[in-house]
Amino acid sequence: MKKNLLFALLLSFGVMPAQLQDTKLADDCFKKADYKCAETAYAALAEKEQIGRLKSKFYNQLGTSQRRQAKHTLAMKSFQNALIADPESLESYVNLSSMHAQRGSKEKGLDFANKGLMIDSENADLLLTRAKIYEDLKKYELAEKDYQYIIAAAPQNTIAKTNYAAFKKNRGKLEEALKDYNQLISEKPESLIYNNRADLYLAMKKYKESSTDLERAIKLDPKFSLTYVTKAKLMFETGNKTEACKALDKALSTGFEKYLILDLLKKCEK
Repeated sequence: MKKNLLFALLLSFGVMPAQLQDTKLADDCFKKADYKCAETAYAALAEKEQIGRLKSKFYNQLGTSQRRQAKHTLAMKSFQNALIADPESLESYVNLSSMHAQRGSKEKGLDFANKGLMIDSENADLLLTRAKIYEDLKKYELAEKDYQYIIAAAPQNTIAKTNYAAFKKNRGKLEEALKDYNQLISEKPESLIYNNRADLYLAMKKYKESSTDLERAIKLDPKFSLTYVTKAKLMFETGNKTEACKALDKALSTGFEKYLILDLLKKCEK
């Protein structure tokens, strides 16, 4: 859908077929998780583009490609360039907010989320990003308020519902979270939800159930990197270090950011 929207924008502005081909190359590289190839292609597109909205789009894709390669300084610069190219790019605010939050400056992350929400107060991605930052800052009432607001406004938002269930799990409300995940899976079984329920089962010491859900998640989407991180946690906890380290390698090869799992990777050092 996003690719089709981008192509429609390109065509509406009369972009030459050569640029369409370059865009397709970049998107194909990204889809294949060849982020080095995607980085090169999006950098060339961003440099040539003159239309602000498209330039911003290319810079955001460039930053994401760099982020997946743990090139955090370059990614941050690309996201900043995306916002300069289009000061009302909500995607840029989401990327800058999450980037700052994950790299240690949660207050800056919160600031970017709030600035983006001044443009669109109901943007689900920004509200979800802000909710997670509130949770990390231990502002649990504000986090829960954002989750509940999104779900009330958009009951079909599966990401909001599964993130809220994860919030409950992190707050120790395991049975409530399990009830939510069971309901979500009955409505729309997806890799993310199976992964998150597997993580919940792990917290509940229900290893067999966790393993079953992970198998389902991988079958539905073999490239969903978070599933392999959860599998690694399960393997470590059940004493299978070899399989755990293999799972972490798979997570990295499918785009998971290395700095987020340094504690797990240390367990694989000889």
